[in-house]
Amino acid sequence: MKKITIISATRAEYGILKPLIVKLKHASDFKTQLILTGSHLVEKLGNTYLEAEEDGMEIYKKISINTEGNTDYDTSLIMANALVEFGRYFQEEKPDLLIVLGDRTEIFAICAAAMNAHVPIAHLHGGELTQGAIDDNVRHAITKMSYLHFASAEAYRKRILQMGEEPERVFNVGALGVENILKEKLLDRKRLGENVGFPAEKDYAVVTFHPVTLEPGTAESQVRELFLAMRRRPELFYLITKANADAGGIQINEFMERETVKHSNMKLVSSLGMKRYLSAVKYSRFVLGNSSSGIIEAPALGVPTVNIGDRQQGRIMAESVISCEPQCQSILDAMALAMHMEQKKYHSPYGDGNTSEQIVCIIKDFFEKEKINLKKRFYDIPY
Repeated sequence: MKKITIISATRAEYGILKPLIVKLKHASDFKTQLILTGSHLVEKLGNTYLEAEEDGMEIYKKISINTEGNTDYDTSLIMANALVEFGRYFQEEKPDLLIVLGDRTEIFAICAAAMNAHVPIAHLHGGELTQGAIDDNVRHAITKMSYLHFASAEAYRKRILQMGEEPERVFNVGALGVENILKEKLLDRKRLGENVGFPAEKDYAVVTFHPVTLEPGTAESQVRELFLAMRRRPELFYLITKANADAGGIQINEFMERETVKHSNMKLVSSLGMKRYLSAVKYSRFVLGNSSSGIIEAPALGVPTVNIGDRQQGRIMAESVISCEPQCQSILDAMALAMHMEQKKYHSPYGDGNTSEQIVCIIKDFFEKEKINLKKRFYDIPY
């Protein structure tokens, strides 16, 4: 039986990975170990490991790597902690495969530790672009350390080939976020309002705003512009989730905490969890901020997105995504457009909701046919 390690360092990762974790744990071919780390274990970020426990998910280990701070130096310390702690984990456990998602710096360090331990890596959401964030550098570096690649769209699969990865190891399987929307039983509107504690029967927007890591020092000024725009549309209620653990996230969260207590039409939560978050998006007038969920999940739910600034620049976007500058008037103009958009299911380039099954089948095939060989060849695109 092959041992598979799947790692999540944030609330968003876990919510996206959930259907894959469930399928892997139900597959008799594998012994699957779920490791939670990073911001999952930070109290002021919501102790979001509790969401996995509430789902009845068996957590094999919780590995603490975070620091108290939120500076660039703290990011380096977190990466160093991850390299040490997960280097020890891979030495002791020797998994046959590591599965990771995305582009976070702690995941990069974990993958470096796996590479040193000769553990093959399967990477989800490679080949994507987010030109306003350091995530691009991290994501592409993880791609080159990885052996199996599960891209969320055909354009991204082709970009991974462009990076020299062999076609037989690169697959377009769509996005797990779309699968969550199509297969997760979401809350009805009344139960959502009661569960979260906000007036879900009113017109509202779901707000998530993260720091733009290649624009250091701008976090508070950009979130200030966002709140100026929100105050200009007082007829809406704003359900706001806190920023992630990137550098600048603490400043955003502290600003949000100060501001939301002044306004009866705003509610700030550390985390909603995947089911409540998707339920909240489903009934909202639009999604507001710069989260990837506004690009991948919201269009599949038929909900417009006001995408602020450059954090998601470069991603494939549905027609329901309205991009604007991180300035009050530009945000207001985009909000006005979103309010007049028809709520319908928009075409999504991110698959048909069968992602986790495809991934499990591909992994089984590679193990059964003993096709994993870490001596990768560089694939040159024929001209």
